[in-house]
Amino acid sequence: AGEGSAPVPGDGAGPPASERVLFPPTFSVSEIKNKQRRHFMFLRWKQQQRKEKLALKKKRRKEREALGDKAPPKAIPKTIENQRVYDETTVDSNDEEVAFDEATDEFAPYFNRQTVPKILITTSDRPRGRTVRFCEQLATVIPNSHVYYRRGLALKRIIPQCIARDFTDLIVINEDRKVPNGLVLSHLPDGPTAHFRMSSVRLRKEIKRKGKEPTEHVPEVILNNFTTRLGHSIGRMFAALFPHDPQFIGRQVATFHNQRDYIFFRFHRYIFKSEKKVGIQELGPRFTLKLRSLQKGTFDSKFGEYEWIHKRREMDTSRRKFHL
Repeated sequence: AGEGSAPVPGDGAGPPASERVLFPPTFSVSEIKNKQRRHFMFLRWKQQQRKEKLALKKKRRKEREALGDKAPPKAIPKTIENQRVYDETTVDSNDEEVAFDEATDEFAPYFNRQTVPKILITTSDRPRGRTVRFCEQLATVIPNSHVYYRRGLALKRIIPQCIARDFTDLIVINEDRKVPNGLVLSHLPDGPTAHFRMSSVRLRKEIKRKGKEPTEHVPEVILNNFTTRLGHSIGRMFAALFPHDPQFIGRQVATFHNQRDYIFFRFHRYIFKSEKKVGIQELGPRFTLKLRSLQKGTFDSKFGEYEWIHKRREMDTSRRKFHL
């Protein structure tokens, strides 16, 4: 019903035939009518594939050890990241035009140390418990941040009040079906405003092997893979949330890692065990962001001018095309 005596095609690197589960060359799990039998045979076939892959890996490692210095260089595996379609807006570190634009943009006062970040974190109307807890935990990650609840106020009314009270950024956490699903980040007083889709939110109690509660030390900030002009703008928005001069004694790190246009946020504490080994503990919360739009100025859903909008049908034509 699926097993046969014909050997599996390959280069002979797998275990002896007596130790292998043998399938005919034309074996297809879908031909098995019985559901339980089909599932069982699929698991056996996958197990055989793993064994053959491991045996081939061991064989190549032994060959490299035998050749020593004469061994050929390791082949670089093809991934979606290293096969990325070239983006003409990729930033060169020596580009004078980019340097001039960044020296005169809305974030220049922060990077010139003329302003100190002060963040207001709020929610959509009538937030549920999970969203409230997420905002409270986010406030422990971002120094000098304050959590206030909307109480029915429109964002257009909140923004002038924030500017009058010297807030430099506004973060709005939206929710759907009691789950946080969106984040609006507006840099004050002149913008820009970014709208993100939020997913994979994990609160501290939901993270396994988490560390103790974070301290009030200013964390270090790591920004990974924001390589295009758009990516630089988003990276500068995240950087402007945290004060300069992190307190290294706290050993806390906030990481924004961009991979395939998904921004993964993690908050860790580290400790040096030796000169070569470092131990890390995740403190939480964690979440994933996907940029939906970047708007000039502060939040204005009706008359705002957009710098960039994610148009899925037009932009997602290739899996190797990324925008950040």
